[in-house]
Amino acid sequence: MALVSVAVAVAEAAVPEAAPAAGGFGSGIKYVAAALAVGIACIGGGMAVGKIGAAAMGAMSENAELSGKALPFVGLAEGICLWGFLVALFIILM
Repeated sequence: MALVSVAVAVAEAAVPEAAPAAGGFGSGIKYVAAALAVGIACIGGGMAVGKIGAAAMGAMSENAELSGKALPFVGLAEGICLWGFLVALFIILM
């Protein structure tokens, strides 16, 4: 939640109030590229979390002590989505 708040604040500060409307292909393709960056990253992250989560549940059913060791791997897979969001933010702001 804090990351989204910071991203919105940075995006609002980077865009001048009286900027002329710059239409054309270049401005539209930025949003398509940003959407693809987030979409593909989230699809990959979701697939990774699904496989890691299933393996972690199987391991925890056999040995309950493995629950703490499996959680960081799920977090690493979720981090893929955050990197996609960060790349999209850079695409839009540049």
